[in-house]
Amino acid sequence: MSPPHNAQGLYQVRPNSTGPASTKEPTIHNIFEPVTGTWQYIVADPSAKAAIIIDPVLNYEPATQAITTTAADELLALVKDKGYQIERILETHAHADHLTASAYLQHKLNQTQGFKPPIGIGKRIAQVQNLFGLRYHIGKEEYEQVFDHLFDDDESFTIGGLTAAALHLPGHTPDHLGYQIGENIFCGDSLFHIDIGTARCDFPGGDAKNLYNSARRLLEFDESVKIWPGHDYPPPDRDPVAFMSVGEHKRLNRHIKESISEEQFVAMRTERDANLNEPRLLHQSLQVNIRGGRLPAPTDAGQRFLHLPLKLNGLEW
Repeated sequence: MSPPHNAQGLYQVRPNSTGPASTKEPTIHNIFEPVTGTWQYIVADPSAKAAIIIDPVLNYEPATQAITTTAADELLALVKDKGYQIERILETHAHADHLTASAYLQHKLNQTQGFKPPIGIGKRIAQVQNLFGLRYHIGKEEYEQVFDHLFDDDESFTIGGLTAAALHLPGHTPDHLGYQIGENIFCGDSLFHIDIGTARCDFPGGDAKNLYNSARRLLEFDESVKIWPGHDYPPPDRDPVAFMSVGEHKRLNRHIKESISEEQFVAMRTERDANLNEPRLLHQSLQVNIRGGRLPAPTDAGQRFLHLPLKLNGLEW
């Protein structure tokens, strides 16, 4: 098993000895946000001090409706300490379990760097925005064109001198992307730690068969490639683990190891999803995240509101 990399870990990735001598690998900072169980990543070209941020978290307390920036400010402090220039802020998908800090980070980095790093996400985000915009009664002017770059499937991009690619990994959501950077794939909510398995597929547009195929795509990479998940929910006997190798997933992932067929996976995933509670921050997260992390527009009185559906349990009057 790979060694654990806890709340504010650093992993200096080394080139695969079987790969070409010119292969460049990133420095990866993995920062765990424990309230939502989210892994946030800063991925840098160590020779150029260029970096990206993947899936940053905005703190939200539902009991008080308070939004704070503790987790995001920790990322900014690390960026400053390392002297990084953030070239992009990337989302793997429209999260349903935490609010994204992308817009806040873009605003703060514009002040310190003198330019706004573009916020990127997969090109299918529009169907997610339209669905939840209608569901939460959000005007299109609040979510259209809030992302600066919509990635095509397998689109290449750079981080300093590093080459990266956006991988379409549908299943958890239809817009879901992973990001391949060197011998690493940041897979978002596709694969989790081997003792947890895979992500749920019961959100609108989710599909267990698609997730199976996305997982199989990931497991076709070389066994030494590292899979960095978007979340971890560790049991009491272990710490959060930031990555596992493709080989470890193929042998040990409880949901998707090599011996499990598509039929078995779809049956298991469908049964599990039918008994899961909705995420704690489902409604708050989706309303902020389809806006790219921007806050709802203020009312004439200057207040900003999120819509929360009532559970009536059959009551009508």
